[in-house]
Amino acid sequence: MASRHLARSIVLQSLFEWDFYQQLNQEAEGKSKKGEDVKNVPKKRNLDEVITRNLDHFGGEFDEKGFAKKLIKGVVENIEKLNTIIQSSAPERPIAQLSIVDRNVLRIGLYELIYQDKNEVPPKVAINEAIELGKNFGGPSSGKFINGVLGTVYKQMQESGEIKEK
Repeated sequence: MASRHLARSIVLQSLFEWDFYQQLNQEAEGKSKKGEDVKNVPKKRNLDEVITRNLDHFGGEFDEKGFAKKLIKGVVENIEKLNTIIQSSAPERPIAQLSIVDRNVLRIGLYELIYQDKNEVPPKVAINEAIELGKNFGGPSSGKFINGVLGTVYKQMQESGEIKEK
């Protein structure tokens, strides 16, 4: 497996864990207001600890740890913007109803497509990598859905001149 693909896989696994526990805790906070017992709800995860642990465990001594940390930091710093783009590109599928895998693959793909240096990560590479993550970790229709959303954003970026065809 190529180093950057492995880095993206680890970022996805880390975002999945972080997102899962964020959602679980939000649900628990809602239940606790009703007076239900929430003692057994796991605590929220610190994303820096999650990515460091996962890089050490799954990445070993590979040379793209910096890339992975930059990617996960960029996704989290831009998460609201990314969520808005996902929602506007796939209005029939509210972000809260997307699987955790699909939601985070789209966040990674969109971050790379929109914010990464195009010379470092060409747009088509960002799209293809996201589709592969969706196929490997998501459901049977994840790859097609991710391709549709990222393809829509890519086309809009071409039309606006943000991406120039080579």
